[in-house]
Amino acid sequence: MGIAILRCAAGDADLEVAGGVEMKGSPALGGTAGALIGKPSLDAPITESLDAIPGAEQAVSVHFSSPEATVEQVRWAVEHGAPVVVGTTGLDASQRAEIEKASKQIPVVFAPNMSVGVNMLFKLVGEVARILGADYDIEITEIHHRFKKDAPSGTARRLGEIAAEARGSDYDEMVVDGRSGITGERPTAQIGMHALRGGDVVGDHTVTFATLGERLELTHRAHSRDTLARGALLATKWVRDQKPGLYDMQDVLGLR
Repeated sequence: MGIAILRCAAGDADLEVAGGVEMKGSPALGGTAGALIGKPSLDAPITESLDAIPGAEQAVSVHFSSPEATVEQVRWAVEHGAPVVVGTTGLDASQRAEIEKASKQIPVVFAPNMSVGVNMLFKLVGEVARILGADYDIEITEIHHRFKKDAPSGTARRLGEIAAEARGSDYDEMVVDGRSGITGERPTAQIGMHALRGGDVVGDHTVTFATLGERLELTHRAHSRDTLARGALLATKWVRDQKPGLYDMQDVLGLR
């Protein structure tokens, strides 16, 4: 994602790349963003810390990283009054709470998926779940590349949250991760969640609404990480002009 964001940002006339942050020991450290994407003229530094990037305190930082690194960098943004865009997934409740706390002081776009298409899927799933009602069972299936560390994906989790809210409940109460053994008949007030991992799949998500006699499936397939990168850069431009608060891509795209 870092490479995709750099590549897309370097080609956007409305943005200037200030630099990038990498983990300790990365071979990219000490080099430039341009070297990573084949643009020698882009001499923005790759460092271990935002402090080492000239002008970082006046820039929007975009985070697709580990939960721990993201929280640390969001703390830095609060100290310097800088807006942030967070696309990191796999955060636990305390880490999400810290980002929400940060949003009281700086503008934060926090979204599990920056894709325009996925955010349309979020919108549609909520509407369909409300319209069809409890007669339709809801199952969510996602597949990602073998290297993804968290499951279910942040996008699938958000789909589950939206569907549960549309049914007047919440994620923890309704969602069941997979099934095994003699499970008995499927309860009505349940959302099935299934995470598949394999190969180099960028990310597919399907929400199935099934009842006796028919089913409706809503699917989004990401063909390239550039889709996510372009959405993150759209959020970057948008958040610069916002007051402190917690926003997501529904706000960025005007889908509220």
